[in-house]
Amino acid sequence: MTDYSSVIPAKAGIRGDEVPAAALDPRFRGNGGVIKTRSEPFLEEQAAPATKVRGYWESVFHRLRRDPVTLVFAVIVLLIVLAAICAPLIAPFDPYKESIVGRLKPLGWRGHPLGTDELGRDMLSRLIYGGRVSLLMGIVPVLIASLIGGMLGIAGGFIGGRTNTAVMRTMDVFYAFPSVLLAVAIAGAMGGGMANGMLALSLVFIPPMCRVAETATTQIRALDFIEAARASGARTTTIIRYHVLGNVLGPVFIYASSLVSVSILLASGLSFLGLGVRPPVPDWGLMLSTLRQSIYVVPFVCALPGLAIFITSICCNLVSDGLRAAMDVRM
Repeated sequence: MTDYSSVIPAKAGIRGDEVPAAALDPRFRGNGGVIKTRSEPFLEEQAAPATKVRGYWESVFHRLRRDPVTLVFAVIVLLIVLAAICAPLIAPFDPYKESIVGRLKPLGWRGHPLGTDELGRDMLSRLIYGGRVSLLMGIVPVLIASLIGGMLGIAGGFIGGRTNTAVMRTMDVFYAFPSVLLAVAIAGAMGGGMANGMLALSLVFIPPMCRVAETATTQIRALDFIEAARASGARTTTIIRYHVLGNVLGPVFIYASSLVSVSILLASGLSFLGLGVRPPVPDWGLMLSTLRQSIYVVPFVCALPGLAIFITSICCNLVSDGLRAAMDVRM
């Protein structure tokens, strides 16, 4: 920077490190016609405050915190899960204890807040214990299908060629049948029961999970960072583990969360038809089936299992929608 202090005479009130602004730029009229020649004050004035950039998961949690609807229904789902886990501690009666005298009693009868069923068993206790079975049959098949279907979809989408054709054409065979009909057929062929019901639901959910994983993997496979990893000599398993999984888990997780409510409904349907949980195990679908003949005696008590299925399913659906909106960076 040119030192103007040697060629411009000093004036009263002007320090040695300042010069008249007109000597540098005649258009300058600020600061009383004086401009500073040191660079440090300019850097202090022009420096912008540093801002922290949120990561992907931080952005997801930030969006969820600003979504009160999702938070409210997530709390309801959490309370249902906690009630099912802590059923022995909060259930007021033994869910298997029968009473011929107390059959089909209304709400509040002799300390039974929600009445009794057709065998005199406490409805509140059976609903709490039934949440264990219904949630187990709703979550476990989705986890199994996500694991198996996700692996098949990633393998078929990344390898491509005949492997992709073989995997996806096999999955297309399952799409020829409606999911409800396929679950009933598989559960009926295996003889019913809780384990067979979960296996049937897992087989029903594997094809859609495989398709979601295969579609996401196919889109990622052609991106530049995958080509760069291949050019660097990375093995296929390494690329899948470090580069593909992180980008595929998001869509798979969102779709899996939406399948939980569907799994609860299908599991309740299997139990309603006698192909799922067997008596006397408390299950919402089975309770709805055994109480349907008493609908005209105590209609509200008979509708309680269906109300529990409805509340749980709608809450899971709304939480899934909130997760999808929070995890979608384009929204």
